[in-house]
Amino acid sequence: MEYFIELLFSGLTRGAIYALIALGYTMVYGIIGLINFAHGEMYMIGAFTALIASTVLTIYGFPLAAVLVLSGVAAAVWAGAYGWTVERIAYRPLRNAPGFPP
Repeated sequence: MEYFIELLFSGLTRGAIYALIALGYTMVYGIIGLINFAHGEMYMIGAFTALIASTVLTIYGFPLAAVLVLSGVAAAVWAGAYGWTVERIAYRPLRNAPGFPP
């Protein structure tokens, strides 16, 4: 029974991640009409940021709750800044390009 509960929560977590990625694809395509395949890259940047931040904070002796919160905040800020930069550099010029579908 313990193994089943572990698999259940693992599956729910993975399914939630897939749903977030799919929702991001749908929203981006619906708003700007372009498919953004950089979502995986943005999730990867967030995950690696959280990993690095949690490692550094653990080395410096922060308590577990602080490590989780600060790593999550760092990952969200860094991935958000990266997404904003990609939108400004790549997608905004394409939106005003001639021949862009309405």
